[in-house]
Amino acid sequence: MRAVLRTVDRVLLGLAGLVLVALGGSVLAIGLGVTAPSWWLHDGPHDVLLSTAERTRWRDAGWWWWVVIAVLAVLLLLALWWLVAVLRRRRLDEVLVDTGDGEGAVLRGRALEAALAGEADRVDGVERAKVRLIGRRDAPAARVRLLLAPHVDPGTALGDLTTHALSHARTSASLPALPAEVHLQGVKHRAERVN
Repeated sequence: MRAVLRTVDRVLLGLAGLVLVALGGSVLAIGLGVTAPSWWLHDGPHDVLLSTAERTRWRDAGWWWWVVIAVLAVLLLLALWWLVAVLRRRRLDEVLVDTGDGEGAVLRGRALEAALAGEADRVDGVERAKVRLIGRRDAPAARVRLLLAPHVDPGTALGDLTTHALSHARTSASLPALPAEVHLQGVKHRAERVN
């Protein structure tokens, strides 16, 4: 379903881009002196898109400006909703597990995230771990955030995470690979007093 939505999104974006480029290019071309066809919106560089009569036609109607503001507000909200939907990185709902018999099984993404975070929490010096799966269901990737204790070497913590938690998750889900992006952050603490 996501592939269909992604395709529809790309097609609509492409069409909107083509329409905007065609309209903008035509206005620019006519402004530079190219003769426009007789059916076009405006005729020459000194012509306006909306005449004074068209602009002031509804000015005296009390409902006009409320409708204009409402339509523009709805368009703005729809554009912001679309932008957030496009930019938001979605969490992987399920992971496809190869069972070896040609059938396959589905593992809930949240369950794998919880198991991975639980094992990462047990790594020495890790105060808290957060895991998020992204990517495709047949090729997931992990985003891991580790909050490290002040005394921990980040390289050691990263090595332990890689050899234990990520390796176990990859093996248990029968994944050929489980790439991970790991963000390390130290716990804020007071400076120790030196005598």
